Amino acid sequence: MKVLVINAGSSSLKYQLIDMDNEQVIAKGNCERIGIDGIFGYKTSDGTSIEKNVEMPDHRAAFMQVKDALTDSETGVIKDLAEVSAIGHRIVQGGALFSESCIVTEDVIKGIESLIPLAPLHNKGHVQAIRACIEVFGEAVPEVVVFDTAFHSTMPEKAFIYPIPYEYYEKYQIRRYGFHGTSHRYVSGKCAELMGKDIKDLKLITCHIGNGSSITAIDGGKVIDTSMGLTPLDGFMMGSRTGTLDPSVVTFIEEKEHLSPSEMDTLLNKKSGLLGVSGISTDDRDVTKAAEEGNPRALLAHDILRYEIAKFIGGYYVALGGCDGMVFTAGLGENQAHHRQAICDYLSCLGVKLDNEKNEEMIRGKCGKISADDSSVEVFVIPTNEELVIARDTKALVENK
Repeated sequence: MKVLVINAGSSSLKYQLIDMDNEQVIAKGNCERIGIDGIFGYKTSDGTSIEKNVEMPDHRAAFMQVKDALTDSETGVIKDLAEVSAIGHRIVQGGALFSESCIVTEDVIKGIESLIPLAPLHNKGHVQAIRACIEVFGEAVPEVVVFDTAFHSTMPEKAFIYPIPYEYYEKYQIRRYGFHGTSHRYVSGKCAELMGKDIKDLKLITCHIGNGSSITAIDGGKVIDTSMGLTPLDGFMMGSRTGTLDPSVVTFIEEKEHLSPSEMDTLLNKKSGLLGVSGISTDDRDVTKAAEEGNPRALLAHDILRYEIAKFIGGYYVALGGCDGMVFTAGLGENQAHHRQAICDYLSCLGVKLDNEKNEEMIRGKCGKISADDSSVEVFVIPTNEELVIARDTKALVENK
């Protein structure tokens, strides 16, 4: 079975074609700047690579590019679209409506559409993509939606209810939802596998640290808390996001700078975090280079990042009543050994100890244990694979429908 995995936004569409017989990616790419000037990218497992400027006025045009590339007589990887057995879509916000992956129906699409107020840019793009995908690939090809928020749906009320008047939860569903669910789900399962134990017997803390970041506490395979909230802005400092902030900071800046809510939203989401503190970049590689050169604001940005991450991990250690395993994943988590070391140094009071040599070696896609033999908690680096989670869910639902 071959599954096409789609991650669509309002102006972009990432795709992977995965052969589920061996779970290998046979082609992947990205449609960028949809509705603007259009850039189409395509790569195959045998080394073919194409990038071209092409007009893509909407998602339907983008899917036509994907379709043509996959079936091209010279560079394609399938002879006919009939080889695509199913299509899986990543959906950012499932709200309280969707606690698990499901097959696409008109009611499901309307449900995703109803959640647009909770994720205006993301869910609107998802709906556009699903409808365009059905139009291009046909209604006979089963489609599945997999929600970022679903894995976090096991959180208890004490973790997801905000201490604001309860009526706003009832009227507008304002609560903690959490994101990066497919990533946390994948790496927690892989962690249990590496530990040689049933996930039901483990207390795990998974750290998805990238340009967007979140940490999740998992007890027996079920989420009990996570750092992102109503939106991906909550939690700790990220590439351009503030993370958790005193709300009065927002109103104070709005008043002093005469900013509209929209302008404030841009400041908090796109001009803060590593970029805002360092004044250098949202890319941690740039900030790291500056820190190595002694730039004081770059050093401060890293100090804040590591301190905040350690505080969240410590809090979740308490929430779980102990911890058996901890995972670092995503761009920074997988590749920045100096961050992992500094974070775990904070956690030495809990008995966490790294093997320095293993930690330095575990980068660029490597997967394995980096904690010392006498560490109280086993610590791992596990490259995430959200697309594979989507493909597996899609395969399982289609085969069992």
